[in-house]
Amino acid sequence: MILNKKGLYMIRTFISIWLMSVLAIPFNFGHSSYTYAGESGISQQSIDMLTRMGQAMAEIAEAVKPAIVNISTTRTMKVQERVYPFFNDPFFKKFFGDQFKTPKERKTISLGSGVIVDSKGYILTANHVVQGAEEINVTLSDKKEFKGTIIGTDAKTDIAVIKIDTDHLQTIKWGDSDKLRVGETVLAIGSPYGLSQTVTMGIVSAVGRANVGIAEYEDFIQTDAAINPGNSGGAMVNVKGELVGINTAIFSTSGGYQGIGFAVPSNMANIVMESLIKNGKVIRGWLGVSVQVITPELSKQFNLKEEKGALVGDVIEGGPAGEAGIQRGDVIIEYDGKKIDEPYQLRNMVANTTPGKDVELKIIKESRTETKKITIGEPPSEILKPSTSEYNNFLKGVTVQNLSTEIYSSLNLPKRLKGVIVSDIDEDSPAAMALTQGDVIQEINRQKITDIKDYENVASKIKPGEDILLYVFRGGLSLYITLSGK
Repeated sequence: MILNKKGLYMIRTFISIWLMSVLAIPFNFGHSSYTYAGESGISQQSIDMLTRMGQAMAEIAEAVKPAIVNISTTRTMKVQERVYPFFNDPFFKKFFGDQFKTPKERKTISLGSGVIVDSKGYILTANHVVQGAEEINVTLSDKKEFKGTIIGTDAKTDIAVIKIDTDHLQTIKWGDSDKLRVGETVLAIGSPYGLSQTVTMGIVSAVGRANVGIAEYEDFIQTDAAINPGNSGGAMVNVKGELVGINTAIFSTSGGYQGIGFAVPSNMANIVMESLIKNGKVIRGWLGVSVQVITPELSKQFNLKEEKGALVGDVIEGGPAGEAGIQRGDVIIEYDGKKIDEPYQLRNMVANTTPGKDVELKIIKESRTETKKITIGEPPSEILKPSTSEYNNFLKGVTVQNLSTEIYSSLNLPKRLKGVIVSDIDEDSPAAMALTQGDVIQEINRQKITDIKDYENVASKIKPGEDILLYVFRGGLSLYITLSGK
């Protein structure tokens, strides 16, 4: 069919009139009770609800951000330069010697976060943020900068306290982390990748996370709020703007955020902080027992109704538990009025108890429930104090300590094993290539080592340059290791 110009004009006119009439008709899709905001199709009810939520989050962030600081630390690290094959050429060595094989010292800068907990300049952060730092710079929310000094650190919980020389600072309110529930909304505030005052939101994914491998005493809050490198030491706050955790670590296969972050509960951080400020170190309580998880098999063997509690595997003679009549095979189900489901809970509760305090333990002994009153003690000094003696031989730079009940339990060491455990090794120690942290030294030059006294007595008599034969326990096996200059 062919249309002339007049026909086309009439059709266009008809279509235009029809479209205008159609667009003028109000459509109803079953939401006649809603008032629409313009032509967006979003109900005013939804807009108001999200606006109130956004306003609430903004108020929380504004209230908390002034108490969050950026922490920058400087460290000196030894870096082994790449050695090319021709560096070993005699002609090359004639002119340059071995300077290219010597590790170079380089300054490295690390970034983290912190939380102002006292108006006089005390700042709570993660231990790994300031560990080994030669210089600490703190930047407040108003961009003012201060030099920070370390008041105390605790690697066992990854908590540290630093101080800046100023006062009248805005602080953060403390929250009760024991009241946190899974699903609760939380905010994480810190300096990821150096981006100060960054706020992210998520929920509490889990509480009481232990055996993660981050610290010795673990009771972590898990969250899906975005946490990245640099967030460590920053605040986790609840909807009241209260501090409920110190952001510590992330689980990641890429090095960045993957939806799993961990924070030290505020109640644990507070106890550690107060001890660090008052004593310069953390003084923990001690029960004098080693405990283990109750498996279905053990529950059956001990005629337990539930697989809950902490099974006593060993009792230290003369310790608080031993004096109170606690025996191997007892199951501790309650500590100071709080139920014990897992051994880590008991361990954390005891550690957070001030030595000298009387507490009640509810135990199951041969299918009977009993209550024991115990005075919590302080760990023996020989367990706490490592041997840092310097020797002018191949054991120079090696730090060891006695095997405590906690070490036996956490490393699952055989009870028959005797010796001292390597807790630290200097980078430039002659033994750095042979020994590793966690090795248990059982003999030195065929002489048995049962404690630090034995170790120091034997090690101090070894001459400079003298070869050393060690018998160590590592990875479930005992083996001989030699330290020599060759």
